[in-house]
Amino acid sequence: MNTFSRFALLALVASLAACSALESDKIDYKSAGKAPSLEVPPDLSQLSRENRYAVPGNAVSANAYQAGMANSPGIPTAVADIGDVRMERAGTQRWIVVNRSAEQLWDPIKDFWQENGFLLTTEQRNLGILETDWAENRAKLPQDIIRGTLGKLVDAIYSTGELDRFRTRIERGPNGSSEIFISHRGMQEVYTNTRQDQTVWQPRPSDPELETEFLRRLMVKLGVSQEQSKLIAQTSAPAQTARVSNVGGQPVLQINENFDRAWRRVGLALDRTGFTVEDRDRSAGLYFVRYVPPNPEKKDAGFFSKMFSSGKTDAPLKLRILVKAQGDGTMVSVQNDSGAAETSANAQRIVQVIADDLK
Repeated sequence: MNTFSRFALLALVASLAACSALESDKIDYKSAGKAPSLEVPPDLSQLSRENRYAVPGNAVSANAYQAGMANSPGIPTAVADIGDVRMERAGTQRWIVVNRSAEQLWDPIKDFWQENGFLLTTEQRNLGILETDWAENRAKLPQDIIRGTLGKLVDAIYSTGELDRFRTRIERGPNGSSEIFISHRGMQEVYTNTRQDQTVWQPRPSDPELETEFLRRLMVKLGVSQEQSKLIAQTSAPAQTARVSNVGGQPVLQINENFDRAWRRVGLALDRTGFTVEDRDRSAGLYFVRYVPPNPEKKDAGFFSKMFSSGKTDAPLKLRILVKAQGDGTMVSVQNDSGAAETSANAQRIVQVIADDLK
């Protein structure tokens, strides 16, 4: 196909797309597979990534796991739990609680992501963390007669300009139960000049609706019917409050929730905003993270220039996020690597990032 024909086809597809409704409620992911992994450029809330456990470009095998898939009969009701699975919500955050051990859930969750079109690039069983490769939601492409007729030809040259990655974290709960968190990170391709002939990949905000949809689908994988899962996902929760304050010269986050709930929400906020959580100690209320401070004098490079650049990146700081019960509420603060209170601008920035995500 010559250049003119290629652009003529793209123009035709784009014009028809304007007249057709996108099925935004559908999900049809196709992993980037062996393409180079995208790294989210650092900004106010991001940390450099830990690559020790990454297995780039390798597909994770999936077994046809079918246990627990039977749908429950009868008329579904708007309840928060079905059988041994329930969904909890606070603000825009949701997570699943399952009365099964983390060991029982590990393989079904791996299979779940494979069945939804993803490859897994990170598996940290000791931390209960799975992370997918970057993938494109092909359901956002126009579902019109041109795409239906030309099929793979159009798919090969037409893109949504968006990529998504999901992290699943499994926490051990009381009495042998497990808590499952799914967080989303997104990238979008944007033009860098007025001629619109050069693009770079930049971060876009996390999508709570995508997180909820995959949690709902995971509930179905674990034995909840489609109808019941939809009703559960639609249940609302009372508004929760979180505010940034200063205690003894240290910036802190005051959360109007008990420790258990605050611990879950802070962990999900860290996942969402791109922090590298190296370890965690729930009994001590500590998340051990790495943080790359923003450099306002350094112009952020685009994705491709970063990929092929041999320049050094800023060294990350090792910090601790302390979640501590305080009466009926919880206080969140930042410590340095030695456990001393952190009072710097970085601490203020981190506390604010967490507070913004908890709204």
